[in-house]
Amino acid sequence: MVSTMDTLTIRTENKFRTLVTKQAYKKGEVMCAIPSENIMDKPNRYTVQIARDKHTHVGKLAALNHSCDPNVILDTENMLMVARRDIAKGEELFFFYPATEWEMNAPFICLCGATNCIHVVAGARFLPLSTLETQYLSPHIRELMIELLNNTELHLKNLQEA
Repeated sequence: MVSTMDTLTIRTENKFRTLVTKQAYKKGEVMCAIPSENIMDKPNRYTVQIARDKHTHVGKLAALNHSCDPNVILDTENMLMVARRDIAKGEELFFFYPATEWEMNAPFICLCGATNCIHVVAGARFLPLSTLETQYLSPHIRELMIELLNNTELHLKNLQEA
């Protein structure tokens, strides 16, 4: 059973938007579907990358903020938002942006305060594997990381042969 976005609400304070849940969720519970009606090939502030060259407007989920210690996962393979841990009613929801985003349209400084904070959120492409391996990553991010590693190995091999 997939919950709807009716269980989520946008809170605005000083022009700053947050997404808050109206009910509690258990770890692993599906919270809602990720909208996929409006697919485009370029990102913007209101999209989530769902494949190598596909981004979708996510409606209310665009108010999800980033955290390096997120409480939700955006499962772009099944197009679902899932609780990463138990979440209390009224809690603000966060996801790890590089889990879905290869290169951010508008990079920013992270102020989440988590012990594992990445400090600059620019996309998975700019993070070390040691950071990414601690997070859930969408399949397209994993594929792009493997491709980047393979290209780096090939480039190093070509440099050694030169």
